[in-house]
Amino acid sequence: MPKILIIGGVAGGASAAARLRRLDEHAEIILFERGEHISFANCGLPYYIGSVIVDRDDLLVQTPQSFRSRFNIDVRVKTEALAINPEAKTVTVRDGTTNTTYTEPYDKLLLAPGAEPVRPPIPGADFPRVFTLRNMADTDRIKAYMQAHAPQSAVVIGGGYIGVEMAENLKNAGLSVSIVELADQLIAPIDIDMACDVHHYVRRCGISLYLRNAVQSIAEDANGLRVQITDGELHADMAIMAIGVRPENKLAKEAGLSIGPRGGIVTDAHMRSSDAHIYAVGDAVETEDFVTGQKAVIPLAGPANKQGRIAADNICGIPSAYSGTQGSAILKIFDLTVAATGVNEKTARRLQLNYDKVFLWLPGHAGYYPGANSNALKVIFEKESGRILGAQMVGYYGVDKRCDVLATAIRAGMSARDLTQLELCYAPPYSSAKDPVNMAGFVIENLLTGKVKQIHWHDVATLPRDGSATLLDVRTKGEAANGMIEGFTNIPLDELRARIGDLNPDNPVYLHCHSGTRSYIAARILSQHGFETYNLSGGYRLYKSCS
Repeated sequence: MPKILIIGGVAGGASAAARLRRLDEHAEIILFERGEHISFANCGLPYYIGSVIVDRDDLLVQTPQSFRSRFNIDVRVKTEALAINPEAKTVTVRDGTTNTTYTEPYDKLLLAPGAEPVRPPIPGADFPRVFTLRNMADTDRIKAYMQAHAPQSAVVIGGGYIGVEMAENLKNAGLSVSIVELADQLIAPIDIDMACDVHHYVRRCGISLYLRNAVQSIAEDANGLRVQITDGELHADMAIMAIGVRPENKLAKEAGLSIGPRGGIVTDAHMRSSDAHIYAVGDAVETEDFVTGQKAVIPLAGPANKQGRIAADNICGIPSAYSGTQGSAILKIFDLTVAATGVNEKTARRLQLNYDKVFLWLPGHAGYYPGANSNALKVIFEKESGRILGAQMVGYYGVDKRCDVLATAIRAGMSARDLTQLELCYAPPYSSAKDPVNMAGFVIENLLTGKVKQIHWHDVATLPRDGSATLLDVRTKGEAANGMIEGFTNIPLDELRARIGDLNPDNPVYLHCHSGTRSYIAARILSQHGFETYNLSGGYRLYKSCS
């Protein structure tokens, strides 16, 4: 009867434990968790703080008692693993209740320690009113402070997923909220051109943003916290440190297991570490980017669950392999949804991939059906083949399902032509007959087949304005009256055919409309009259958002 020890619960460890028991009824399985809870909804913690989730128990996916009774697993909470001896195949643990230390032997060991919050050496970061959010204990401390002291303001340090979710929930709880972020944008997995829409929206919702700002120190006085940042000083009753996380690799490193350059435990496709008897899963491991093949550390719950299942299969002798992580993620910010999958442009540029990109601005369902708010979509593709490499979407209705379809397309190695042929569900309340995913395929296919050439928002500043090119705005006169790009001339699309004679046929023509759709039509008209044309992808809307 094999003896399997698991260090850490939550997503990876708990899913592995359950899978192990389903595969082997007779194995001895012991799960060590240094906290009180073996399986809780990490991603739901901000929503409990913001009282969107009211009942704390709703966050507890499995209790130690339910895990024991359903899966016959020896769950030892408040028990911390102190050291691993790979040669002796033992783990030294400390029982936090009795404060006793003992050694437990194993046949197979699975590590699921997760990731720990990054706490940079900022003076004052250890004050009682400065919090991190990783587990139920952190959540309870924040909730207790808010109930006892009724804070009126908060500074969130870090603009990633957790930082933005915390800002939203603190704002919903009635606090005045500021986000301080060292980078020039929120939500690093998306690109700056998509993040700009997020910045405008977050500010409209009443959250103050301090981008390109470092927190230099935190001071405490009777009135609260004084947070010194690059551009001045902020005052708040509390602060949340949400700078990011890093793999918790101390046990693995001290046991001599291989650690990658990003701090993740190195594993093979079977989730086996450099020691044949030790497996590792979840936020602590180094994985492979599905699209690029590069090594990466991507702390997401979905991959952790899949890795736990795969490790359990292999421990039980069932060949199973993890094929990599593509970073599919989604975020709610008040009524806005932000989603991404695959590589972003920053990564594509850094790796010198031969890529291009398209931007679309399309409603989430039929435009004539009430509530048809438009969504911004960016798709990154391989130039030669049209293979989809990544996608990002910011908007309202239908963002989640479009990004999921594109995530599936990436996993299946689909090209733009494949997107055009997808038959997706349609009814006016849900989509358009040509879904935004289909439309992305059409736009990319037009580029690949030479039906249109394009420029991007960051090219506009360098367009020739010396008379050697024609810069054309084909929006309506009413739209143009509300603002134009410097150097462009307005000829509405519906007047263009009658005014072709006004244009110099020797000049290249750079066109834009609001979103890029009408200017594409204008480009097709002009190109068939002998003009060299370039369409501004994403149109005036994207240009203004990024300016």
